[in-house]
Amino acid sequence: MKLNRFSMLLASLSMVVSANLFADDLMMATTTSTDNTGLLDYLAPKYKQDTGNTLKWVATGTGKALKMGQNCDVDILFVHAPASEKKFVEAGYGENRKQVMYNDFIIVGPKSDPAKVTGMTPTQALTKIKNDKANFFSRGDNSGTNKKEISLWKTALSSTPDKESWYVQTGQGMLRTINMSAEKNGYTMTDRGTWIKYVSQKGEDNSMKIVVEGDKSLFNQYSVITINKDKCSNVNTTAATSFTNWIVKEENQKFIADFKLLGKALFVPNADK
Repeated sequence: MKLNRFSMLLASLSMVVSANLFADDLMMATTTSTDNTGLLDYLAPKYKQDTGNTLKWVATGTGKALKMGQNCDVDILFVHAPASEKKFVEAGYGENRKQVMYNDFIIVGPKSDPAKVTGMTPTQALTKIKNDKANFFSRGDNSGTNKKEISLWKTALSSTPDKESWYVQTGQGMLRTINMSAEKNGYTMTDRGTWIKYVSQKGEDNSMKIVVEGDKSLFNQYSVITINKDKCSNVNTTAATSFTNWIVKEENQKFIADFKLLGKALFVPNADK
């Protein structure tokens, strides 16, 4: 009996040692919304518990995240600019692109709504903001949100109003850009998850509201992409594949669905869609 217990102890120690030997760090470049909302802080410990791997990340605009992948600085991307992502994969820099979740973009502005755009479509609202010369704050950072915003301006006006004095490019992340809009009585576009985070931080001091939402053009898909080892010999493909396989599992998709603030879901899982 003692021998069996000793053998079981050795086997357990062996499993722990083996897990530590094969545990690894995964370096991710991701959009600011997955970081600002706290989603990755929420998921990372669960991922480590299941795989032994430590998730590390840099949060930046999707354009910069794609560049980091192209420069072989990370193993995996978690981003939200589908057209740019597909070009990235087609160019051979990425592989194994998988949908993970979505939310939507919204336009927010002062509760007083000086341009009177509440309830309008994105095209109507942006045209009215332009005609009224109401302050509009753009991230101006080639992020996924900025890419979508530019596409909406082009649909409304055929070009972006980047030379106009009322159109301010902040070069900042989403939370900071919303704050700047609030300070200057202006409008901006954000993803819904970051907006919920902003509202949770501001509480009764929040002077902003949603003015445009619900249009099909505002759909916001998030996906993961493994960096192609043929382009980047240093990429940890094993860890990247492990994260992709982990995050698309039904039980882990439920973690995303259960991640809420103020009783509201910040993202909707859709890996099986």
